[in-house]
Amino acid sequence: MSAAGSTAVRGERGGGGLWPGEPQPLGASFGRGPGGVEGTNFALWAAGAEAVEVCLFDEAGREQRLSLRELTNEVWHGFAPGVRPGRRYGYRVHGRWDPWTGARWNPAKLLLDPYARAVDGEFGRAGDAPALYGHVAGWPQAPPADTVRDERDSAPYVPKGVVTAPFDPGAPGGDWRRPRTPWAETVLYELHVRGFTRRHPGIPEPLRGTYAGLGHPAAVEYLSQLGVTAVELLPVHQFAPEGPLLARGLTNYWGYNSIGYFAPHAGYASGGTRGQQVAEFRAMVRALHAAGIEVVLDVVYNHTAEGGELGPTYSMRGIDNRGYYRLAPDARRYTDFTGCGNTLHAGHPQVLALITDSLRYWVTELGVDGFRFDLATALARGAHGDQGVDMLSPFLAVLAQDPVLREVKLIAEPWDVGAGGYRVGGFPPPWSEWNDRYRGAVRDFWRGALADVRDLGYRLSGSSDLYDRGGRRPYASVNFVTAHDGFTLRDLVSYDRKHNAANGEGNRDGTDDNRSWNCGQEGETSDAAIAALRRRQVRNLLATLLLSTGVPMLVAGDELGRTQGGNNNAYCQDNEVSWLDWSLLDDPGWRSVHRLAVRLIALRRAHPVLRRGAFFSGRARDGDGLRDLAWFTPQGREMTESDWYGPTETFGMYLSGQDLAQRDPHGVRVADDSFLVLLHAGSEPVDVRLPGAPWAASYELLADTAREDQTESPGTRHPGGATVTLPGRAVWVLRAG
Repeated sequence: MSAAGSTAVRGERGGGGLWPGEPQPLGASFGRGPGGVEGTNFALWAAGAEAVEVCLFDEAGREQRLSLRELTNEVWHGFAPGVRPGRRYGYRVHGRWDPWTGARWNPAKLLLDPYARAVDGEFGRAGDAPALYGHVAGWPQAPPADTVRDERDSAPYVPKGVVTAPFDPGAPGGDWRRPRTPWAETVLYELHVRGFTRRHPGIPEPLRGTYAGLGHPAAVEYLSQLGVTAVELLPVHQFAPEGPLLARGLTNYWGYNSIGYFAPHAGYASGGTRGQQVAEFRAMVRALHAAGIEVVLDVVYNHTAEGGELGPTYSMRGIDNRGYYRLAPDARRYTDFTGCGNTLHAGHPQVLALITDSLRYWVTELGVDGFRFDLATALARGAHGDQGVDMLSPFLAVLAQDPVLREVKLIAEPWDVGAGGYRVGGFPPPWSEWNDRYRGAVRDFWRGALADVRDLGYRLSGSSDLYDRGGRRPYASVNFVTAHDGFTLRDLVSYDRKHNAANGEGNRDGTDDNRSWNCGQEGETSDAAIAALRRRQVRNLLATLLLSTGVPMLVAGDELGRTQGGNNNAYCQDNEVSWLDWSLLDDPGWRSVHRLAVRLIALRRAHPVLRRGAFFSGRARDGDGLRDLAWFTPQGREMTESDWYGPTETFGMYLSGQDLAQRDPHGVRVADDSFLVLLHAGSEPVDVRLPGAPWAASYELLADTAREDQTESPGTRHPGGATVTLPGRAVWVLRAG
């Protein structure tokens, strides 16, 4: 009898009822075996292991251990007749215990199948943590800390894999009707499945916080009305909470602690966790696709929830530690390019297969349209990772030639924490990248901290200095002002300092480089003037983002004034700190911000000049001297080189719709309206002379961020060459006529 009442029944060493089965595909595959008998084929790659047992669990939690005696090309396999979808299982892997050489096999630990399609159960509570470790946690002598093997059974404290029914693409609804939104037309919306839906009044209570909640008509309608074309979901791979968080009464909310790369996180399922989460995720994707909204996943293949050498043993560490992870020269410790204790060895053929098999599964069987890779450079490091990032690495090469994956959206977070890991602008086609240089320049401009505007000019016009090479386009730059990690947009204009005490880390966690400005008072205020200024700054930042060339990424709730109370690292706040407060739409001030976002997204979608698919040339045309991109001083003259090198708080960006360098599907050159965008970060009004001929005879004011009321376009017309007064801290959008 094992701990907590789990009965272990060991099968016969001759196989215990298992037939030989097949070594491929890896994982648990339900189907028909020899003679048409239904059952499940189990296949696990475990190089170096001495024996492997598949452990089946019945409804009472009793465990039956069956030996996988077939070994083919380092894959242990067997077919279990009669094992059907819904059955829970795990593995026990036998081998040497020698952490000094990287060997950490321990059959006392039940291991999650890396290929499990569904996961049932939760990881151990804080008080149960010792059994989760392959070594004796808390060993009193420091030198051998993680080298003494723990013999306690972990099965009662870990979730189990679940056998799932095979996907039938021929069944009704089995095919994927994808929106296939071109990159240049994409507007990303980063959201958390639970946080976005948990307090939504239009979603039934049982569905809030779930995949079904995000697929509910109330959620889909909001996204459609906002106008975004794709949701970028924070991690939905099965993940585990860290022990120290559980001990503090907190949990991992963001999910950047993956442990199951094929399984939709069970905690976001409303209808059950015996495979129902898979169907629920598919239904959510179909609902979003029906509304023309793509689904992009934020994926964490750079590390796992097992952490460093002092971390728990959940899966890969106990299957083949030396194969799955990059080990330090002493082999006992891990090479850590992620800041999370370990780095998955993406250069190993079998680990690379795990990653690509997982990606293809999410695309072909769950309908996903793309991926944002967390700390992507950690995956692109060469065989000797400490020698830097290799843009010809196996990971990048395999994705570039894969017939499925090269057709979906691929976004890199182009940095990790290791030496040489910052590679913004360095990824090859067809990758797009999170552009943090955009974030820094825009934040600094609106808080008055830019020494000059050279860098800002590049960022607003598509970052050609970073991406105009190798056939890349402006949409290689994913522009963002905020992300899940850091201040919300409202907090960016309300706090000069982070306020992370609720995380229980003495306010030491989270960055101190916020590039924020509190508008004169730290935190929430009853001062109406400061509150109005903050809303104006939010409108300025939103307008700048949505009018820049490249792919804009909004963070869920920024368009309606979501606040985290100054917490810039709310990774462990699964509560009102992180959940969207939909009552903000009842506040006239924040409702006005939301309306501006809707109008600007619609304007962007209506005008290809605002979402160019090619970089600007900046050259004057023969005849009229017009440029596809021109920059103007407040005096109405084109900026010279010296203007870029001086402090500037006011300038104009002219975007010509006559030179788009793109054609429609029939080969006809596309033409559009031309626009003048005026940006003024100064606190006082300023007189600005509008460019006259040949740029425009007149200008129609379409948007003014200084206006508190954003119910409709201002509609004012000004003649070319006229002088207008631009309000302090404002963006004007004018259409040239």
